[in-house]
Amino acid sequence: MRFYELLNFQHTMAWLFPTLIFMVVFGVGLAFAHLHGKDSEARKKTITGRYVDGLEERDAPYPLIMMLIIAGTFIWGFLYIVMHGLLGVKI
Repeated sequence: MRFYELLNFQHTMAWLFPTLIFMVVFGVGLAFAHLHGKDSEARKKTITGRYVDGLEERDAPYPLIMMLIIAGTFIWGFLYIVMHGLLGVKI
């Protein structure tokens, strides 16, 4: 049991709000941001396959926010290994 009961609430809010903010930013990033190329508008509109129940497939550009999140994950993992292995620092 914690000495201060308010500390539990503060920790819960400190975990909850960054998660909610991340979900909103991630959703907006998936909806609007992608790398623009010469044919990106045409790729977003051209239907490459049709499936049952009216589902349509497009060869749309990959979202920029996903590339940044994947790159950040790999960079963090690499730096964690280096910091923890060489310096003995726990992040």
